[in-house]
Amino acid sequence: MDKTMTKSGLYTALDIGTTSVKVIVAEYVDGQMNVIGVGNAKSEGVKKGFIVNIEKAVESIKRAVAQAEEKAGIPIRNVNVGIPANQLDVEVCQGMIAINAQAKEITNEDVHNVSSAALVRAILPERQIISVVPQNFVVDGFDQIQDPRGMIGVRLEMTGLLYTGPKTIVHNIQSAVEKAGLVIDDFVVVPLALGENILAEGQSSFGTIVVDLGGGQTTTSVFSAEELQLTFVDAEGGENVTTDISNYLKTSQKNAEALKINYGLADSTKASEIEKFPVDVIGQAEPVEIDEHYLSQIIEARYAQIFQNSRDFLQSHDALGVQGGIVLTGGASSMPGVRELAKEIYDEVVTVEQYVPNQMGLRNPIFANVIAIVEYAAGLDEIYGIAKGATYGGEYRQPVYQEPQSTGGFFSKKEVEPVQAEPKAVEYPTDDYYYEEDEQKEKGPGLVDKARGFFNNIFD
Repeated sequence: MDKTMTKSGLYTALDIGTTSVKVIVAEYVDGQMNVIGVGNAKSEGVKKGFIVNIEKAVESIKRAVAQAEEKAGIPIRNVNVGIPANQLDVEVCQGMIAINAQAKEITNEDVHNVSSAALVRAILPERQIISVVPQNFVVDGFDQIQDPRGMIGVRLEMTGLLYTGPKTIVHNIQSAVEKAGLVIDDFVVVPLALGENILAEGQSSFGTIVVDLGGGQTTTSVFSAEELQLTFVDAEGGENVTTDISNYLKTSQKNAEALKINYGLADSTKASEIEKFPVDVIGQAEPVEIDEHYLSQIIEARYAQIFQNSRDFLQSHDALGVQGGIVLTGGASSMPGVRELAKEIYDEVVTVEQYVPNQMGLRNPIFANVIAIVEYAAGLDEIYGIAKGATYGGEYRQPVYQEPQSTGGFFSKKEVEPVQAEPKAVEYPTDDYYYEEDEQKEKGPGLVDKARGFFNNIFD
């Protein structure tokens, strides 16, 4: 991917999360991104990053798309869709071809053919190719070539990274998106896009850990040498915090979510034992008073377990000594005290930072993934496009120029070690922050004052 290229045109990103579906329409002018439409709807039919009910997921996608269309003032047809890191495999692929002696100069077709040669490998029946990213071309022994087109040679080699995922996950996402009336321009591996978007060049080169705290799961990604090296998915996230509050305080999921948002603190040492608030307890006629410190202890315990699982994985792979430290992001990272707790648990790491997008109206980490998807898609170059065409088979055909939103939709089709944590047997409540007025009204007047500041920060 050529980070120096000038982005232009319209791009749309779709992030199907466990607890919310987000859509962004971005217009690029001279490489600058202007968000012209945003959709954010409650997610249905998704558990732990996996679509378990396609029809419900379709309705969630439609709601988010409708919001973005209304704000952007344009219909949305093509989207770039995020693929989670669940059971993600990344491996090096290599191919070599002989250049047609009569052609002399290397052409698009040659790049397509060498990409196809790199993909000649056995893929397990349950796996599906997500994408191939060219890393290096070699022409007659001369390497470190980013774009060989126009050069003269008799032998062309390519080395790239091949991303594959579980066929079920990819198929369900594709099916839901298509049934929502959309065309998939590209699948984007979320942790890869996130790392490229939020990490500076030095961080990605010398090593940085990104911990993405979502509603349904937490993804830990290790970057070094400007590449994604390791991923670990823990089937715990912000919704588990909601479940813990509900179970310990014997209150409804809706009340637990409201308590988390309005009074939650992940660092119990900073919580007050004096400040109290009423909680409606199931089976009791009158509310019970709970102090902030007790609620914080419940929240802290779950976050500590999530960070400890991540730390254990990193320690087992000798990855805690990275110079770039840790960057926290994702909707569940916005809980006050999360950064302090993380610094305590990741004690070997020098720095722990929190990433918050700086785009107007989107200054909340819940939008980090969908922004990263659109930025990544807009930065892809022609070489990637040719390799993407080879990914899905067939002979090379000279493309006809089209606007970025009408690419025709490619879809369906160094060792990196992915790890998928075993999910725990827990309930799956609604979590994350979506913005529908009727839902906010149901929280009651007693929670409005503290909630107002939280939501104002999201939409400036």
